[in-house]
Amino acid sequence: MESRLTVAADAIALDGFLEEETVPGDLHGSTARFRLTLSPTGERTDEMILPCTVADPALAHAVIHDLVPGDKLRVTGHLHLPRTPDDPMWLAVTTLAVLETAPLLTDPAAFTTAVIDRYGPYLCWFNADTTGVDVFTETGTWVGTAPAPDEISARLDAFEQRQAASGE
Repeated sequence: MESRLTVAADAIALDGFLEEETVPGDLHGSTARFRLTLSPTGERTDEMILPCTVADPALAHAVIHDLVPGDKLRVTGHLHLPRTPDDPMWLAVTTLAVLETAPLLTDPAAFTTAVIDRYGPYLCWFNADTTGVDVFTETGTWVGTAPAPDEISARLDAFEQRQAASGE
């Protein structure tokens, strides 16, 4: 997972992944809020979650109704830095583009018992009905099934070693 920071005039553009469901910012849905996961290196330890707000009603409607967790986005806006220790940092989004959509599930009922989590460039499918965790690359390449959540790192390491040995 990579993110980029570009400064154009006084606005910035960031690439990242939608962290979770978007939420209306007011009762009428004329504003929206969401969290964007940014990682400049693709390493999980370098990730940052950035709260974002949308004040344009048309863009807010699209954010609330069209985006799903896991979508890769490019957002442009103005970064608001804290002025006191109690103030949050957030991005006031003025434009948004979907760079990649999240993988679609063939069985919508699976959403009630499963969670998709992102580990850098990998997607992990946690299903409450099983102990195994299915792992894919963000492009959809099958990595394998980790027998338990605490064995995901070993599965990823083995996959990366196979990729390095094959020269990919």
